Order: sequence, then C-alpha cells, then structure tokens
Amino acid sequence: MPDQPENEHWREYRVTPRYLAGSGGFGDPAFAPVSHWPRHDPDDDNLCQLLHTSPDGRIRLGWFGDDYDPVKVTAAEDAVGPARWTARFNQNFPPEITAGFTSALAQDWEPDGERFLARPSIYWADSVEPLLDAGWERLRASEPGTVELRAPDRQAGAWIDTRDHGREDETVVLWAGPRGYLTRAEATFTSDTPSHLIAATAAALNDATPVVRERHMIHRDVEHLVRLEPVSARAQPRTGAPTPLDAKHAAVSAALHRASHSEPGARRAQAARIRTTHPRPRPSATPAAPAARADAFAASRTAARPRR
Repeated sequence: MPDQPENEHWREYRVTPRYLAGSGGFGDPAFAPVSHWPRHDPDDDNLCQLLHTSPDGRIRLGWFGDDYDPVKVTAAEDAVGPARWTARFNQNFPPEITAGFTSALAQDWEPDGERFLARPSIYWADSVEPLLDAGWERLRASEPGTVELRAPDRQAGAWIDTRDHGREDETVVLWAGPRGYLTRAEATFTSDTPSHLIAATAAALNDATPVVRERHMIHRDVEHLVRLEPVSARAQPRTGAPTPLDAKHAAVSAALHRASHSEPGARRAQAARIRTTHPRPRPSATPAAPAARADAFAASRTAARPRR
C-alpha cells in the first residue's frame, strides 16, 4: 500500500464484500449478542483475555487477542463437562460475521434447553444452504469425501468434510481472502457443531451489507479486491443499530468507566482489555513468534485437507 496522507490513513470506509474487510483489530461486534451473559476478565497472565459464559456455564466464548484464533467458542452438556463442539474464528475473520454465529447461539440458549447441542444434519448442504441459495459454485472435490464451494468472485469459499471423524476434528471451514497470515480469514467448526449455527455464519458471510473500516486496516494485498466508499460520501443510515466502530468506541468508554471505579487488580484486567479493543497497526512483516506459529498451523492444515 503506498504512503498515504495522515488524514487518509484514518479515514473510515464502507467495505464490500464484507468478508474481505479483515477484523479491524477488535472483536466487540462478535460478543455483542452475548454481552448480557456473565463476563469474566481472567488474570493478566491468562491467554484468554475476555470470557463470556451462558448463565448455566455450558457455553463459553473466549477472546484471545494475541492468538492466531482470537475467538473460540465451545459448548458442553454441563458446565464442567468436555466440549461437545468448538468453533474458532481467526485473526482476519470480520467480527460482524462472527456475530451471525454468536447471535444464533444466544437465541438458542435457554435454561435446560439443548438446541445449541443439536446433532448436525446428515446432509452437508444444510450447513451451507445460504451459500448454495446465493449461487455459490460447487467445485470438483480435490479429495474423496469432501465438498468445496466458491463465491462468484472466487475470493471466498467453504470446505466440508463428509467423512466420519472424531469429535475434535474440524469438518467445516468458511474462508475468504488470499492465502497468508495477514490476509486469509477462516472460521472452523468441529464435527458436532450444529448445522444451523454454521448456516447462520454462512448467511452473515454472504450478507451484502458493507462493514466500516479505517483505511489503514485494509491490507495492501486485498485492497484491489474490495470496493471502498467513504463514510462521509452520504449520510450514515440511522437504523438504530450501531456501526462496528460505534460498538468499538462504546466498549472502550465502558471499559474506562469500569476501570476508574474498580479495585487495582481489576483495573489491570480492564487495561489489558482496552489494549485489545484498539486496532493494532499492521506490521510491515509478521513478528517472528506469530510467523512460526502460523507456519506450523498452515503445515498441519495442508496435511489435513486439500489446498483450496
């Protein structure tokens, strides 16, 4: 990305398609649907920087701000039991799309209810029905027992493994963007994830509504693939729902308010949360530790499933 004037660097744009917008460095929209659930701020040394749980503790949503998969969601039959399924959203996955998943999950939960533990459909199409309805193309599978879909612009896809697997194996992947640690967005779901929750994510992935990002948040390898409309080009629609940046700024303000009225130990936890809420500058090169972790991650996936 060429050097830009300072005011252009921070200018806000509506980005289309939304699945190429990146995360923006904040995850608040993803957690907004469960913001009324119990919240926990782990100690500073804990990898999980923020945790929301359902009132009965059976659903856990964690924010790992510096990890390769910063959003991790698990569900279990009881609060202390092993996870029935796990969903992960990597550091490039737009939180507005993750919110499609967490919103459906929040609607599922009720005392003594088990809809969020429903067994997946025996038909693979049920997990990605919104994509099929939108005309995503089914490709010839590169490996027996798998299904691959592509968006009309070829910049997003879905990979489904229909073979028998263990509970912890990833069997559905939704992805977007060029390959690379800083550009590829992925959401992965293990084999027992309910089909309707994956479908809710797929619907949000295909949603034509743009998302708002500052100019510097669009990676140089993606900028030629997206349409950017300056937010100032027309009046912001007043739908009653905040924009992603509104949500981010509100979360920061709330965190500062809580920190100013909390004990010293809690203030440290809030400070850690505030740091993860601000968008981090994109480095010119991937730091050594994350790069090594990403290489190992990519190598393991290459061995586990076909190249897309």
